[in-house]
Amino acid sequence: MANTSLRYSSPSFVGHQLNVTKRLASGLGIWAFGAGSAVFLLLSVTPLVRREVLVKIPLLKNYYEDKTPASDKPF
Repeated sequence: MANTSLRYSSPSFVGHQLNVTKRLASGLGIWAFGAGSAVFLLLSVTPLVRREVLVKIPLLKNYYEDKTPASDKPF
């Protein structure tokens, strides 16, 4: 019979902290993306956000572009 022994080594403190930091950073990234999306969704009706931010995003440009003729604008 072969002599086998099991060794258990606990993970180092640095390795544990690295795993916790990865999990925390990924969760915070998801929440930040969601919060940023919500802010742009809520502020998409304001002309400044629409003109300065949303029109400059390539996929959203056609949707948020102002196609109203100049003669129909009140100001």
